[in-house]
Amino acid sequence: MQKHQRVLVLTGASRGIGHATAQKFSAEGWRVITVSRQAFSPKCPWLAGPEDHLQLDLGNIDALPRGVEEMRRRLPGGRLDALVNNAAISPKGPEGARLGVAQSDYATWLAVFTVNLFAVAFLAKGLIHDLAAAKGSIVNVTSIAGSRVHPYAGVAYASSKAALATLTREMAAEFAPVGVRVNAISPGEIDTAILSPGTAAFADREVPMRRLGRPEEVAASIHFLCSEAASYVTGAELHVNGGQHV
Repeated sequence: MQKHQRVLVLTGASRGIGHATAQKFSAEGWRVITVSRQAFSPKCPWLAGPEDHLQLDLGNIDALPRGVEEMRRRLPGGRLDALVNNAAISPKGPEGARLGVAQSDYATWLAVFTVNLFAVAFLAKGLIHDLAAAKGSIVNVTSIAGSRVHPYAGVAYASSKAALATLTREMAAEFAPVGVRVNAISPGEIDTAILSPGTAAFADREVPMRRLGRPEEVAASIHFLCSEAASYVTGAELHVNGGQHV
Protein backbone atom coordinates (compact mmCIF):
# COMPACT_ATOMS: atom_id res chain seq x y z
CA MET A 1 0.00 0.00 0.00
CA GLN A 2 1.40 3.38 -1.00
CA LYS A 3 2.22 5.64 1.94
CA HIS A 4 0.44 8.97 2.16
CA GLN A 5 2.68 11.79 0.91
CA ARG A 6 2.80 14.50 3.52
CA VAL A 7 1.86 18.03 2.42
CA LEU A 8 3.24 21.36 3.61
CA VAL A 9 1.85 24.84 3.01
CA LEU A 10 4.71 27.31 3.38
CA THR A 11 4.44 31.10 3.25
CA GLY A 12 7.36 33.35 2.41
CA ALA A 13 9.12 30.65 0.42
CA SER A 14 10.94 32.76 -2.14
CA ARG A 15 14.17 33.41 -0.24
CA GLY A 16 16.19 32.88 2.92
CA ILE A 17 14.69 30.64 5.60
CA GLY A 18 11.60 29.94 3.51
CA HIS A 19 13.65 28.82 0.53
CA ALA A 20 15.78 26.54 2.72
CA THR A 21 12.64 25.12 4.35
CA ALA A 22 11.08 24.25 1.01
CA GLN A 23 14.30 22.50 -0.01
CA LYS A 24 14.47 20.54 3.26
CA PHE A 25 10.90 19.29 3.18
CA SER A 26 11.06 18.48 -0.53
CA ALA A 27 14.24 16.48 0.05
CA GLU A 28 12.41 14.57 2.80
CA GLY A 29 9.67 13.57 0.37
CA TRP A 30 7.03 16.13 1.26
CA ARG A 31 4.87 17.89 -1.28
CA VAL A 32 5.44 21.62 -0.74
CA ILE A 33 2.76 24.17 -1.63
CA THR A 34 4.51 27.54 -1.55
CA VAL A 35 2.87 30.92 -1.00
CA SER A 36 4.56 34.20 -1.88
CA ARG A 37 3.86 37.67 -3.23
CA GLN A 38 6.19 36.86 -6.12
CA ALA A 39 5.69 34.45 -8.98
CA PHE A 40 7.54 31.14 -8.75
CA SER A 41 11.25 31.52 -9.41
CA PRO A 42 12.97 29.11 -11.81
CA LYS A 43 15.90 29.17 -9.37
CA CYS A 44 13.85 27.13 -6.89
CA PRO A 45 14.90 23.49 -7.32
CA TRP A 46 12.09 21.54 -5.67
CA LEU A 47 9.83 19.27 -7.71
CA ALA A 48 6.41 20.45 -8.94
CA GLY A 49 7.34 23.97 -7.86
CA PRO A 50 5.46 26.01 -10.47
CA GLU A 51 2.35 23.81 -10.19
CA ASP A 52 2.36 24.01 -6.39
CA HIS A 53 3.02 27.73 -6.06
CA LEU A 54 0.32 30.22 -5.10
CA GLN A 55 1.02 33.90 -5.70
CA LEU A 56 -0.77 35.70 -2.87
CA ASP A 57 -0.17 38.97 -1.04
CA LEU A 58 -0.76 38.22 2.64
CA GLY A 59 -0.96 41.95 3.23
CA ASN A 60 -4.28 42.00 1.37
CA ILE A 61 -6.74 40.65 3.94
CA ASP A 62 -9.57 40.73 1.42
CA ALA A 63 -7.68 38.27 -0.77
CA LEU A 64 -7.04 35.73 1.99
CA PRO A 65 -10.37 33.86 1.80
CA ARG A 66 -9.83 33.22 -1.92
CA GLY A 67 -6.25 32.20 -1.21
CA VAL A 68 -7.30 29.75 1.49
CA GLU A 69 -9.89 28.19 -0.80
CA GLU A 70 -7.24 27.73 -3.48
CA MET A 71 -4.93 26.08 -0.94
CA ARG A 72 -7.72 23.74 0.19
CA ARG A 73 -8.56 22.88 -3.40
CA ARG A 74 -5.02 21.61 -3.88
CA LEU A 75 -5.01 19.38 -0.79
CA PRO A 76 -5.45 15.65 -1.46
CA GLY A 77 -8.38 14.27 0.50
CA GLY A 78 -8.75 17.42 2.58
CA ARG A 79 -5.59 16.70 4.58
CA LEU A 80 -2.78 19.11 5.45
CA ASP A 81 0.20 17.82 7.44
CA ALA A 82 1.89 21.14 8.15
CA LEU A 83 1.47 24.90 7.86
CA VAL A 84 4.64 26.97 8.26
CA ASN A 85 4.05 30.71 8.62
CA ASN A 86 7.37 32.20 7.56
CA ALA A 87 6.29 35.29 5.59
CA ALA A 88 7.06 38.59 7.30
CA ILE A 89 7.88 42.19 6.50
CA SER A 90 10.25 44.54 8.33
CA PRO A 91 10.15 48.08 6.93
CA LYS A 92 13.31 50.17 7.12
CA GLY A 93 14.05 53.86 6.93
CA PRO A 94 16.52 55.59 4.59
CA GLU A 95 19.69 53.54 4.11
CA GLY A 96 18.21 50.69 6.13
CA ALA A 97 17.65 52.71 9.30
CA ARG A 98 15.70 51.16 12.15
CA LEU A 99 12.18 52.53 12.54
CA GLY A 100 11.26 53.43 16.10
CA VAL A 101 7.93 54.66 17.45
CA ALA A 102 8.63 58.24 16.36
CA GLN A 103 9.35 57.12 12.78
CA SER A 104 6.45 54.64 12.40
CA ASP A 105 3.07 55.84 11.16
CA TYR A 106 -0.24 53.99 11.31
CA ALA A 107 0.13 52.60 7.80
CA THR A 108 3.46 51.00 8.77
CA TRP A 109 2.02 49.41 11.91
CA LEU A 110 -1.01 48.10 10.04
CA ALA A 111 1.01 46.68 7.15
CA VAL A 112 3.43 44.87 9.47
CA PHE A 113 0.77 43.41 11.75
CA THR A 114 -1.39 42.34 8.82
CA VAL A 115 1.35 40.19 7.30
CA ASN A 116 3.22 39.13 10.42
CA LEU A 117 0.25 38.38 12.71
CA PHE A 118 -3.26 38.72 11.30
CA ALA A 119 -2.57 36.61 8.22
CA VAL A 120 -1.16 33.83 10.42
CA ALA A 121 -4.37 33.70 12.44
CA PHE A 122 -6.61 33.77 9.37
CA LEU A 123 -4.64 31.04 7.57
CA ALA A 124 -4.84 28.82 10.64
CA LYS A 125 -8.56 29.48 10.94
CA GLY A 126 -9.14 28.65 7.29
CA LEU A 127 -7.02 25.47 7.27
CA ILE A 128 -7.69 24.02 10.72
CA HIS A 129 -10.10 21.33 9.51
CA ASP A 130 -7.55 20.06 6.98
CA LEU A 131 -4.81 20.13 9.62
CA ALA A 132 -7.02 18.28 12.08
CA ALA A 133 -7.79 15.60 9.50
CA ALA A 134 -4.06 14.86 9.23
CA LYS A 135 -3.26 15.47 12.93
CA GLY A 136 -0.89 18.06 11.53
CA SER A 137 1.36 20.80 12.81
CA ILE A 138 1.68 24.58 12.61
CA VAL A 139 5.05 26.31 12.96
CA ASN A 140 5.21 30.09 13.26
CA VAL A 141 8.50 31.89 12.64
CA THR A 142 8.96 34.49 15.35
CA SER A 143 12.24 36.31 16.08
CA ILE A 144 14.69 37.11 18.83
CA ALA A 145 13.54 40.70 18.27
CA GLY A 146 10.22 39.72 19.84
CA SER A 147 11.82 39.26 23.25
CA ARG A 148 14.42 42.04 23.43
CA VAL A 149 15.30 45.38 21.85
CA HIS A 150 17.25 44.67 18.68
CA PRO A 151 19.60 47.13 16.98
CA TYR A 152 18.23 46.48 13.49
CA ALA A 153 14.61 45.33 13.87
CA GLY A 154 12.05 48.12 13.91
CA VAL A 155 9.48 48.59 16.66
CA ALA A 156 6.48 47.41 14.60
CA TYR A 157 8.31 44.26 13.47
CA ALA A 158 9.50 43.46 17.01
CA SER A 159 6.04 44.02 18.47
CA SER A 160 4.43 41.81 15.83
CA LYS A 161 6.86 38.98 16.60
CA ALA A 162 6.17 39.25 20.33
CA ALA A 163 2.47 39.06 19.53
CA LEU A 164 3.09 36.05 17.27
CA ALA A 165 4.73 34.19 20.17
CA THR A 166 1.56 34.82 22.19
CA LEU A 167 -0.63 33.74 19.28
CA THR A 168 1.39 30.52 19.07
CA ARG A 169 0.57 29.67 22.68
CA GLU A 170 -3.09 30.56 22.19
CA MET A 171 -3.41 28.37 19.09
CA ALA A 172 -1.54 25.52 20.79
CA ALA A 173 -4.09 25.46 23.60
CA GLU A 174 -7.07 25.87 21.26
CA PHE A 175 -6.05 23.30 18.65
CA ALA A 176 -4.56 20.57 20.87
CA PRO A 177 -7.97 18.90 21.40
CA VAL A 178 -8.26 18.27 17.64
CA GLY A 179 -4.75 16.86 17.43
CA VAL A 180 -2.97 19.85 15.89
CA ARG A 181 0.33 20.92 17.43
CA VAL A 182 1.41 24.58 17.23
CA ASN A 183 4.97 25.71 17.90
CA ALA A 184 7.30 28.56 16.99
CA ILE A 185 10.85 28.90 15.77
CA SER A 186 12.67 32.03 16.95
CA PRO A 187 15.71 32.70 14.75
CA GLY A 188 18.51 35.05 15.67
CA GLU A 189 21.07 36.40 13.21
CA ILE A 190 20.70 34.23 10.11
CA ASP A 191 22.88 34.59 7.02
CA THR A 192 20.39 35.60 4.31
CA ALA A 193 20.38 38.08 1.47
CA ILE A 194 18.39 40.63 3.50
CA LEU A 195 20.84 41.04 6.40
CA SER A 196 21.19 44.58 7.67
CA PRO A 197 24.69 46.08 7.28
CA GLY A 198 26.82 45.24 10.29
CA THR A 199 24.94 42.09 11.30
CA ALA A 200 27.91 39.77 10.75
CA ALA A 201 30.10 41.91 13.02
CA PHE A 202 27.25 42.08 15.55
CA ALA A 203 27.05 38.27 15.58
CA ASP A 204 30.80 38.02 16.14
CA ARG A 205 30.43 40.18 19.26
CA GLU A 206 27.02 39.24 20.68
CA VAL A 207 26.33 35.60 19.72
CA PRO A 208 28.01 33.04 22.01
CA MET A 209 28.74 30.75 19.04
CA ARG A 210 30.42 33.74 17.34
CA ARG A 211 28.85 33.28 13.93
CA LEU A 212 25.72 33.81 11.88
CA GLY A 213 23.24 30.99 11.64
CA ARG A 214 22.55 29.26 8.33
CA PRO A 215 19.06 29.12 6.79
CA GLU A 216 19.30 25.33 6.54
CA GLU A 217 19.84 25.14 10.31
CA VAL A 218 16.54 26.91 10.87
CA ALA A 219 14.85 24.73 8.24
CA ALA A 220 16.02 21.57 10.01
CA SER A 221 14.48 22.81 13.27
CA ILE A 222 11.19 23.55 11.51
CA HIS A 223 11.22 20.06 10.01
CA PHE A 224 11.82 18.57 13.46
CA LEU A 225 8.75 20.34 14.88
CA CYS A 226 6.64 18.94 12.03
CA SER A 227 7.93 15.39 12.51
CA GLU A 228 6.92 12.49 14.73
CA ALA A 229 10.04 13.18 16.80
CA ALA A 230 8.19 16.22 18.20
CA SER A 231 4.84 14.46 18.68
CA TYR A 232 4.52 15.62 22.31
CA VAL A 233 5.76 19.17 21.71
CA THR A 234 3.23 21.99 21.45
CA GLY A 235 3.13 25.60 22.59
CA ALA A 236 6.94 25.82 22.48
CA GLU A 237 9.18 28.52 21.04
CA LEU A 238 12.48 26.99 19.92
CA HIS A 239 15.40 29.43 19.92
CA VAL A 240 17.71 28.95 16.93
CA ASN A 241 20.24 31.68 17.57
CA GLY A 242 23.58 30.25 18.68
CA GLY A 243 22.85 31.13 22.31
CA GLN A 244 22.08 34.79 21.67
CA HIS A 245 18.99 34.62 23.91
CA VAL A 246 20.84 33.47 27.06
